[in-house]
Amino acid sequence: MARGCLCCVKYMMFLFNLLFWLSGCGLLGVGIWLSVSQGSFATFSPSFPSLSAANLVITLGSVVMVTGFLGCLGAIKENKCLLLSVSRHLNSHNAQCIRNVLLIQGYFNPGLVSENAKQDLKDGLSLYNTDNNIGLRNAWNIIQAEWQCCGVTGHTDWHDALQEKTVPDRCCQEHYRECGRNATNVFWSQGCYEKVEEWLNDNKHLLGTIAMCVLVLQLLGMAFSMTLYQQIHRAGKKYDA
Repeated sequence: MARGCLCCVKYMMFLFNLLFWLSGCGLLGVGIWLSVSQGSFATFSPSFPSLSAANLVITLGSVVMVTGFLGCLGAIKENKCLLLSVSRHLNSHNAQCIRNVLLIQGYFNPGLVSENAKQDLKDGLSLYNTDNNIGLRNAWNIIQAEWQCCGVTGHTDWHDALQEKTVPDRCCQEHYRECGRNATNVFWSQGCYEKVEEWLNDNKHLLGTIAMCVLVLQLLGMAFSMTLYQQIHRAGKKYDA
């Protein structure tokens, strides 16, 4: 009975962590692809130069992949040290996520955070035409074209950033080469920050569902690791499966 229960939990945890590891590999691959294909994939924020899309995905993929690998190894080897480490890691990660959400919602002024974010993004616009920020330029072009917006709060943000009355061509409602230098053209009137806020508000239920699914998966992983740890501890020996 004990042997069958141990084997069941063992292989369930191995399967869970294998999926976790494969997800990490996928994220790591996407991050490396972004880093290679986009060259210097810059961040929107000059205050956090390393906070680029590629670096974030690579870091997240690496953490997930290592956690999944340690979970698989701990399950197969029935190693109590590895199982306890995985459980504690997932527990601390869950606690950190919940703590950050509570801090943001309860202790920070949302208006102040919004204004600081807007100002930081505006400061980053000045890097648009620099040679080593091709990624930032491409990102702004894609966002402004797809979301039909211009600048952070409006097209005049570009005037202050570029020190001339010009905007990127993707701000033009009728796009053509050098259209942003023609002051008589009609530019998108809405800022991209407002567009993003609208999108987040429209999809808050979907984003909340995704966040809950991730949290549940982490809780399951923690439960499997602790259950297997307790089974091995109580058995006092390693069963052959």
